[in-house]
Amino acid sequence: MKIKLGVMILITEKTDIKESFREAAELGMRSCQVSCNAEHMIDKLKTKDIKKASDEFGIEISSFFLTFEGQIYNRTEEGISTVGFIPVQVRAARIRLAEKFSDMIYEIGVKSITSHIGFIPNDEKSPLYLRFIPAMKKFVAYCRRNGQLFCFETGQELPSTLKRTIMDIGEHAYVNLDPANLILYGMAHPLDAVEILGEYVRGMHAKDALWPNRDESLGIEVPVGKGEVDFPLLISRLKEKGFQGPITIEREITGQQQKQDILEAKNFLQPYLYL
Repeated sequence: MKIKLGVMILITEKTDIKESFREAAELGMRSCQVSCNAEHMIDKLKTKDIKKASDEFGIEISSFFLTFEGQIYNRTEEGISTVGFIPVQVRAARIRLAEKFSDMIYEIGVKSITSHIGFIPNDEKSPLYLRFIPAMKKFVAYCRRNGQLFCFETGQELPSTLKRTIMDIGEHAYVNLDPANLILYGMAHPLDAVEILGEYVRGMHAKDALWPNRDESLGIEVPVGKGEVDFPLLISRLKEKGFQGPITIEREITGQQQKQDILEAKNFLQPYLYL
């Protein structure tokens, strides 16, 4: 038995959905995470077309990855105040949007939603944290009623803080492990994160990175195998925790080089996928 390998499929107003799934199939993928900007696509997402393409090309949608307008992905106050559901000024509106997407993807049978939550306070007695937990419990319960898990995308928070958050929320809250994000934000070594979060990991991004320098707002993303993530050991440790996939290759560039890097990542990861 092999862990399924997949790619990210970004959906915008201009996306040819069938062609995007065709390209994923031509890369040899049998799994994907579909991603879109919630505000841009709330009234434009063609769920039936997504389902049709998924079925036609035999590519399972493992999770729907939501992003939001205005998010700035760095370690500065810009990131802290704009990413995810943590910022008070956007939390309620984003949760309402996420609930609508939960309903839409329920119609096509997607069983998981993934998103960045943001910079979760390390202090469990912080008023910001104490107000966040009930709101997140409510959203996770909404997903549960639609037969869905919610997966926290790792990155902006310490793994120990994320584990506490998941335990405070309760059932149906899990993790999409992005080892590169842990490095990009300078939060943790990916192997340490596996020890802390391993039992909750339901998906993983194959993405690589270099640690940020002291004065950098973010580390540097690099092709899989060219950065600080020890993928052979990471995947082995995840398997020991019961992880069975999928692994979704993510390369945050565009064009022909992105396709080349994805193919090279696929070839690099293939020997480590057997359970």
